[in-house]
Amino acid sequence: MRRILLALGALAISASAFAAPAQAARCGNNAAGFNAWKADFAAEARARGVGKRGLQALAGARYSSKTIHADRNQKGVRYELDDFIRIRLGSLDGFANGARKRKARSPAFYDSLERAYGVPAGVLLAIHGMETGFGANMGSVPVVSSILTVAYDCRRSDFFTPHALAALVMVDRGMLSPDQLGAFHGELGHTQFLPGNALRYGVDADGDGKVNFYDQADALASTANYLRKKGWKPGAGYQQGEPNFKVLNEWNAATVYQQAIALAAARIDR
Repeated sequence: MRRILLALGALAISASAFAAPAQAARCGNNAAGFNAWKADFAAEARARGVGKRGLQALAGARYSSKTIHADRNQKGVRYELDDFIRIRLGSLDGFANGARKRKARSPAFYDSLERAYGVPAGVLLAIHGMETGFGANMGSVPVVSSILTVAYDCRRSDFFTPHALAALVMVDRGMLSPDQLGAFHGELGHTQFLPGNALRYGVDADGDGKVNFYDQADALASTANYLRKKGWKPGAGYQQGEPNFKVLNEWNAATVYQQAIALAAARIDR
């Protein structure tokens, strides 16, 4: 979720609780100042309630050159819908067939999510498949290092700083290991939540006492909870022109992405 271009509720702390303070650590544009920034940021994090494990994760984080390379080389390519579907899904029917097989393995689980949140299985499966290939590719860079790197980087420090603080809280709570891999901008788990959203909308679906976005049940329940909290109306349609289509914009701002989710979901739920 929340690709930067094509761009969690029993948990009390949300990203908004981590709004950047007046005296924020000074940002930078290369690796040279990262360690000094971390020392300043540690004071901010401590003041915001980040505990020992989170502060240790901060101290061990490294400047992520891979993240900066990905961020600097975003092209913002605009695709026609057919091209986007071909590139991301292969084909709608092939993608939907695979998703239906997954749904058939756990029908009671998907039914329970729809009862609880009103979001059909097809929508959740479409998002899961489009984000990570149903969990096959959840990222290749450490979440803590990547989110701290973009929080330090001057281009969008204000946006990413709350998510960096949230990631450290997740480490404190056992929701995220310091070396857990994710996407280039700190997106994590099966459906690629940013850390602040993971804290605010996370759901412990398997009842083990913690929210783990690398567990499929927790990730999909959290995704359904996110959509419901963003305005999803149970029983209403989600194709273009229908009430729930606009909620897909909360997931990803690219119109072709929203269209692909809606079209794939309709085929999955046939």
